Amino acid sequence: MEPKVRVVKENGVALVTLNRPEVYNALDEEMLKLLAEHMADLGLDKTVRAVVITGEGKAFCSGGDLKSMHAFAGGMGKGIYELATFFHQAVQEIRQMKKPVVAAINGVAAGGGFSLALACDFRVIARSAVLRQAYTSSGLSLDGGASFALPRIIGLARAMELVAFDKPISSEQALAWGLVTEVAEDELVPEAAKDMASGLARGSLHAFGVCKALMTESFHTGLEVQLEKERVGISTCAAHNDGQEGIQAFLEKRKPIFGQSSS
Repeated sequence: MEPKVRVVKENGVALVTLNRPEVYNALDEEMLKLLAEHMADLGLDKTVRAVVITGEGKAFCSGGDLKSMHAFAGGMGKGIYELATFFHQAVQEIRQMKKPVVAAINGVAAGGGFSLALACDFRVIARSAVLRQAYTSSGLSLDGGASFALPRIIGLARAMELVAFDKPISSEQALAWGLVTEVAEDELVPEAAKDMASGLARGSLHAFGVCKALMTESFHTGLEVQLEKERVGISTCAAHNDGQEGIQAFLEKRKPIFGQSSS
């Protein structure tokens, strides 16, 4: 029996595939546990410099497996509480990872699938794919960090519009609103996402990780604190091998070669 989350590593890029195509990759407890574990492992794996998350079959992810939660012995509320616990562990691993994470949205991303895509750093979407928050239409509130990410990506007014009306979002609208980074033809989405990840992997992971943390933390800090974090961050980067290589390459008017040391 194939695992519910499959990981393949190639040339510094890890392709993570949600693998329940028969239910449009709906998220159950086992899948979310595996996803959180894989994200933690990939964050520490020095052979991996970027991660791509996609779905097997026609969908990226249709959201939480409400059918399995409906049958949960402790009741629906308890079941969803447990499911959200593992989902949030996976999201935290993605946000804390000091490496770029790209969502390859090969088909519909709804509910938890929508939130998972938002948790990634970049999103490549198939032209025919649709995004939908889907929670409120089922009488549920957002989870998976969507209430954090959505207003920061598209602004509070549009985020509230999506929550109130739950309209499907086409790939073109998602690009115009900044919800996705790139639109690709359906059959080209996996390769487009891997190409993006490969390009990111050639950059300085150390600098990327520092910037990712700085921008995430900026929503919780005032200017004075943020400026101090920036000062520490840039001086740390300058002392790192990547920073030294980048500065030397600039002075020598050549392209830098990052990742020459695991430090």
